[in-house]
Amino acid sequence: MPDKRTKLPARHELKYFINPAELEVLRARLRPVMHLDSHCVDGKPYVIRSLYLDDVDDSAYYDKVSGVMARDKYRIRIYRHSDKEIFLERKRKLGDLIQKSSVQITRRLCEQIMDGDPRGLQTSSSPLLQDVYVQMRTRLLRPAVIVDYEREAYLHPAENVRITFDLRLRSGLHSTELFNPDLPTVCPHDGNVEILEVKFDEYLPDHIRALLDGIQADRSAVSKYVLCRRYEPLGR
Repeated sequence: MPDKRTKLPARHELKYFINPAELEVLRARLRPVMHLDSHCVDGKPYVIRSLYLDDVDDSAYYDKVSGVMARDKYRIRIYRHSDKEIFLERKRKLGDLIQKSSVQITRRLCEQIMDGDPRGLQTSSSPLLQDVYVQMRTRLLRPAVIVDYEREAYLHPAENVRITFDLRLRSGLHSTELFNPDLPTVCPHDGNVEILEVKFDEYLPDHIRALLDGIQADRSAVSKYVLCRRYEPLGR
């Protein structure tokens, strides 16, 4: 199966913790200037669920915690708990830059990967699936944790700006029941905060930067994956 969304050029990604009051102020600024992602039906956030994969040494976890500048993360992503669109993704981090490769997969292949079975991936036409085959064979890449949240995304064509509010972050703890809408989850952080992400190509346009001026938000190297493994045993 060919890649539906091929590897993108490196983009900037800035992350922040933001409290609900400041989020409301920023939302009011963004709505007249930027348009909502088409997934936000009737202006409402949409549910994203990711099953993150990690290797036998939990390299994705420890590389992030240790501040390794160049690192990869693998995940399977679905929307609204549905199996209509399932994406296998690799997110490559290069400092503040990101590159993402993604391929749409079937539920059958998804379940095969979740079961730790790499057979046949090496013959795929997708370079990403071939890469996952190598990682599963040599590094024992396996499911690690489910990450849930609701995304409210604002877009602007200038420099392909994307500003997102990732709301109500939840961890699926020990489960790999990716398609279970009733999966028990817990909040993995203590504060009354949400996650703000600002993504763009080469630079953040001045009129978009002005929308962010004066907003109180704490810049962070926040990782939803690391947060959601807070209650997970390492060294599987």
